[in-house]
Amino acid sequence: MNFMSLDSNISINEDRLWNSLIEMSKIGPGVAGGNNRQTLTAEDGQARKILQKWCEDLGMEMKVDQLGSMFFKRNGEDNEALPVVIGSHLDTQPTGGKYDGVLGVLAGVEIVRTLNDLDLKTRRPIMIVNWTNEEGCRFAPALMASSGYSGLYEVDKILNTKDADGCNFEDELRKIGWQGKEKVGDQKMHCYFELHIEQGPILENENVDIGVVTHGQGLKWLEVNLAGVEQHTGTTPMDVRKDAGLAMSKIIQEVNNIALSNLPDVVGSVGHIEVFPNSRNVIPGKTIFTVDFRSHKNAKLDKMELELKNFLKKTCENLKIDYTINQIGGFDPITFDKNCVKLIKESAKKLGYSHKNIISGAGHDACAVNSIIPTAMIMCPCVDGISHNESEEIKKEWATSSTNVLMHAAIEAAFQ
Repeated sequence: MNFMSLDSNISINEDRLWNSLIEMSKIGPGVAGGNNRQTLTAEDGQARKILQKWCEDLGMEMKVDQLGSMFFKRNGEDNEALPVVIGSHLDTQPTGGKYDGVLGVLAGVEIVRTLNDLDLKTRRPIMIVNWTNEEGCRFAPALMASSGYSGLYEVDKILNTKDADGCNFEDELRKIGWQGKEKVGDQKMHCYFELHIEQGPILENENVDIGVVTHGQGLKWLEVNLAGVEQHTGTTPMDVRKDAGLAMSKIIQEVNNIALSNLPDVVGSVGHIEVFPNSRNVIPGKTIFTVDFRSHKNAKLDKMELELKNFLKKTCENLKIDYTINQIGGFDPITFDKNCVKLIKESAKKLGYSHKNIISGAGHDACAVNSIIPTAMIMCPCVDGISHNESEEIKKEWATSSTNVLMHAAIEAAFQ
């Protein structure tokens, strides 16, 4: 039976989804209209309780694993079949928005509500998951629980991670009452879909309804340490200075040049900078900064790294600066599952929404899950591309259209 053509008019309840988003945003309000609901805080625990109530009210069974990830199952006609999973995260940045992550979880809730309204049972079960600590702002690294699920991080190491205040991950998880008994990875999946706001301006600027995410960018974080000599700014002649700050400024400019010269499909910047002694009348004797290169093509990442190292060597020799450069983080580019991507495209086309292929510039739980489960992502526009900011905003119709596409893709997968 061709489910897609049979049920092409199924749509979610727009107001109900929006009201759920607003209700969740009341937990952990920020100071400027967004949210501060960092992982394993009391606010995170409260948000989890609301999600639990909403899902159990729908007749879904909850299981929680050792890392606190929450799995809610809606039975299918063949309850032994692996479920189609919809998920994202409820935790936020310290100055986060109301939709980053949350939309992907609550869209799953609204889809199950719609299926219940229609008394429609899929062949495969439908599962909703809330992954613990996607953001990585309190406990590093990001994508923590989904990476533990996928075997990319060791569970014991995650449980023993400490935050900046020395608080232990497992202790904080227990404190808010959300360490489960399920072994990490025991919740098996047929495929995984994640809906997320774009966190960039492309879809809005091009007036496109749906972003069909085909790839995730790879990342290289390269930490550069420069060592010159601290000297008085007023008494040291220009021609004898060993100015680590000057060298850093030239290298930062070159990072931008390298990215521009390797377009398309790359970005590069320097976000983390430390200058020592950071005094008004002392020439910097030491700087530390991190270069962030991203692309969905490994060859371009390697090329940009080599170009940076060559420039760094030449610049530091000319300015008599000692240096080191080391990779301190990163992950390879990913390609999402072709069949899952196809289901998203077909759903968008069937529902009459404009759509385009897009590459995710940010990391998401889907990027980790994709390493072991067929996975794809949907993106909806966000106003001015602003995210990780309390002013983050989306329109109600964007939430609706993207959730409708997610629903049709997931239901089609659940009949396979």
